[in-house]
Amino acid sequence: MPSNIGIGTILRNLAATFAVAVAAMSAPFVVLASSVGTRAAETQSEPSTTATLQGVVRDSDNRPVAGASVYLQSSDAQTLAGPLTVITDRAGAYRFSAIRQGIYTLRAEATGYHDATVKSLTLAAKEAKKIDLMLESAKASGEQNSSARLPAFFDEPHFTVAGVTDTTSLGGHGSDTVVRNREALARETASLSNAHSDTGDYERARAATRALLAEQTKAGCEQADTHHSLAEADEKLGDSLEAAKEYQRAAELNPSEANLFDWGAELLLHRAAEPAIEVFTKGNRMFPQSVRMLTGLGASWYALGSYEQAARRLCEASDLNPGDPNPYLFMGKMQSSETTQSEAIAERLERFARLQPQNALANYYYAVSLWKGRKSLDGAELAKVKALLEKAVHLDPKLGLAYLQLGILYSERKDFSNAIAAYRHAIEADSRMEEAHYRLAQAYKQAGDPSKVQAELKLYEQISKEKAEETERQRHESQQFVYQMRDPTPSAPQQ
Repeated sequence: MPSNIGIGTILRNLAATFAVAVAAMSAPFVVLASSVGTRAAETQSEPSTTATLQGVVRDSDNRPVAGASVYLQSSDAQTLAGPLTVITDRAGAYRFSAIRQGIYTLRAEATGYHDATVKSLTLAAKEAKKIDLMLESAKASGEQNSSARLPAFFDEPHFTVAGVTDTTSLGGHGSDTVVRNREALARETASLSNAHSDTGDYERARAATRALLAEQTKAGCEQADTHHSLAEADEKLGDSLEAAKEYQRAAELNPSEANLFDWGAELLLHRAAEPAIEVFTKGNRMFPQSVRMLTGLGASWYALGSYEQAARRLCEASDLNPGDPNPYLFMGKMQSSETTQSEAIAERLERFARLQPQNALANYYYAVSLWKGRKSLDGAELAKVKALLEKAVHLDPKLGLAYLQLGILYSERKDFSNAIAAYRHAIEADSRMEEAHYRLAQAYKQAGDPSKVQAELKLYEQISKEKAEETERQRHESQQFVYQMRDPTPSAPQQ
């Protein structure tokens, strides 16, 4: 579940007064779209070291705004004497060419709209980036007091969660390893909630919260926090469908970053990837500086089977706050079960290791990305992979995955004595690592020690069977949402 608050927090929420005001969200919408790796045809040549920036300006109804002024101002006075300015065309499109690398502020303005601004926008050499901006109508916002204005999330979701189903017969798309990895990332997305768990009588908490909500509804002062608390109690008691409805209602009453994230994470946790994408996409538009919103969006695309979209969103999340380890950890786990190698992810994992050199996982994931992108088994590339893995196990002697990768490296170089030692260390760190037992059996076979081969293969088969049964049990216990998309073109990122 996305929010793990327990009975103590729920009961504390019940003590709150019936405050009527909902937190104001008066900032204009800003949609931070994906960086693109291809460049549109240029009308004139550009220096090979400069960047390009383009996008579309739209209103809150997703219609293009023609004739809007778009300004690009460098934070370095030596880079630009004044802001660059372009006017959007009939399709709402704008474009800046031949931009020097640096940090900029991007702003759009048009008559009848509030300005939309993206601050601390980083452009690297040779980068082609796309950023769409959304302008909020000044007329619409002027109809109510600006201090109490809520940003429109959407009139109605484009999906309907109609029920739940048993997941044991549904299977998955792709290998079992990939499917399990997707489910693991969905659970870890839920763990990004700011809430903490405790224990207690959730039946009593739910009954009390329902009574409070009934009183609030009768008095005309329905509270988002009450719905959120009820959602937490419902999820703790296994009523996931009701929990999703309560998270949705909380987000509708107060579309805060926390409420939107928890709603999206609840949907993702119960394998409703498309609805989760819609919620996280809208959340990203309203809170473009939220790292976890983009991380949740990346995990949702990955759950849907789109590795490219997932990689793009996670890279954007890491670029928002390079010091936040979570997007890197998601990227590292995602690449571990994929056969393809994303250059963008490899670049971010290199940055992770550079920024956090004493982080064992940072060194391990960077080593794996180099290993998957290697051109040969000799030379400096392999030496760097080996050094990173050795550093990882030095920093964390219990990091069995790093020992396993060391064993694989030694095996491919036919160095079976060192491979056997590395696999043994991996098993000492995690005796249930079935791949380590299997590879150890193969190393014993290559080393001419057949007496130990069968013992390791037996352990491999036993652990694999136990993990498969455990996975099926977890899937059986976890309800999967049955949902319908109301619109054939739902509000989700374009691929």
